[in-house]
Amino acid sequence: MLNTTKRSGRTTAIRIDKQAYGRLLAETLPAAVETETENRRMIAIASRLMDKADLSPEESRLLKLIATLCQEFEQKFYKAGATATPEGILADLMVERGLKQADLLPVFGSRSVVSEVLSGKRGITKKQAKALAEFFHVSPELFI
Repeated sequence: MLNTTKRSGRTTAIRIDKQAYGRLLAETLPAAVETETENRRMIAIASRLMDKADLSPEESRLLKLIATLCQEFEQKFYKAGATATPEGILADLMVERGLKQADLLPVFGSRSVVSEVLSGKRGITKKQAKALAEFFHVSPELFI
């Protein structure tokens, strides 16, 4: 497999070892980034690669792939100037942890309240913010 790079105005072909690249892919399992947790995992892998003094052609190609996946996620979910809403943060935490609305019944008390909060029809009270913070092990300020 050939990979091309541009140096000093010239395009240079770099050979990619399919087996070595396949092993790297199997170790890191890069995929479309859909949650903050996945994004942090991909960034950690990219950081380890960038810390290396000399990357192999296969590692360089993997780094480019990971950078593209993270960039797509960040452009989609961190729009410039956008601020996260408490219900948006709650929804993201639920997705990250694979939770359903029913999992929040101990915090909110009823399905309708959970639904109204997630849809933005009802705000999160201070009491609920504290309960959510304990439930998710995060700061209550995220929900206020």
